[in-house]
Amino acid sequence: MKIGFVVNDVMTEKASYTTTRLAMSAVNLGHESFLLGVGDFIYAPDGSIQAHVRSVNNGKYDSLKTFLGEVQSDDNQSQRISLDDLDVLLLRNDPSDDASDRPWAQTSGILFSQLAATRGVIVLNDPFSLANALNKTYFQHFPEQVRPRTCISRDVDDIKAFIADQHDKVVVKPLQGSGGQSVFLIGEDEKANLNQMIEAVIRDGFCIAQEYLPAAVDGDVRMFVMNGRPLMKDGKYAAFRRRNDTGDARSNMHSGGKGVEAEVTDKMLELVEMVRPKLVQDGMFLVGLDIVEDKLMEINVFSPGGLGSSQKLTGVDFTDVVIRDLERKAQYRSYYGATMRNRDIATL
Repeated sequence: MKIGFVVNDVMTEKASYTTTRLAMSAVNLGHESFLLGVGDFIYAPDGSIQAHVRSVNNGKYDSLKTFLGEVQSDDNQSQRISLDDLDVLLLRNDPSDDASDRPWAQTSGILFSQLAATRGVIVLNDPFSLANALNKTYFQHFPEQVRPRTCISRDVDDIKAFIADQHDKVVVKPLQGSGGQSVFLIGEDEKANLNQMIEAVIRDGFCIAQEYLPAAVDGDVRMFVMNGRPLMKDGKYAAFRRRNDTGDARSNMHSGGKGVEAEVTDKMLELVEMVRPKLVQDGMFLVGLDIVEDKLMEINVFSPGGLGSSQKLTGVDFTDVVIRDLERKAQYRSYYGATMRNRDIATL
């Protein structure tokens, strides 16, 4: 099986990233991995979708650093391939990382992958649905019961009115973005600077104001969901708690959060069941749910990370479960060819 992994830029990838783990696991299982950035796509004159890729498929690796080092080595020249030759293309780039410096790159992966999917390549997550998930409004399509109370606006007065109606703190953050950038926790002590904080967010677009969940003081739980079901192996869930002990309201790993062992509760599993129908309907093969008690804070459908933390805290490597599932999907494609839509095969 030949698997392509789309990232923001191959040369800025890190050994600890989930994508690196998946690519190395695929090679260790006897498959071929190809890494390409969103700027490496080519629409060829014959209508095929091609790309400049980097790969190392030299047997088995036991070091992520060694594997990625060989991929990025100056001695490892990129090659030009047709995506028609791939069995699966995994979209693992984060569009929000390119918002400021490379706005052209935000949609490139999606658009070229849509063309590849129409030619029969299995693309995950489904690029046609991902086009509707480029910002956090996608979250609002899920059941109201799973979401905190929310107001989305570019009007300062609208946001302030929502904050005034809440009985506790409020989280303010940009509609488009990730990694905890421009996220503010507003309580009584912060209201003196309320205008400045809101304006800092709306300067770059819409602002989300969201009720604060007191249980968030203990961080959130990142849970991986594959094919609409919790990702599991050997009776353990691919999940971990993200906690920030520095006093920062943000618990994501980019903002100083650290991973600790998580207890997966019945409430969390109920949340997964509630969002499962839409995830399956939209062809969302692998996603990361950020859970606080009985609410979802976010659904990460672009490059969810943290399989390394899950492995460290559970002692289980979940990457082979993901790759084995890709094998199954490729087998389905061989049975049905292009008669089965990409969106349908994505979550089978």
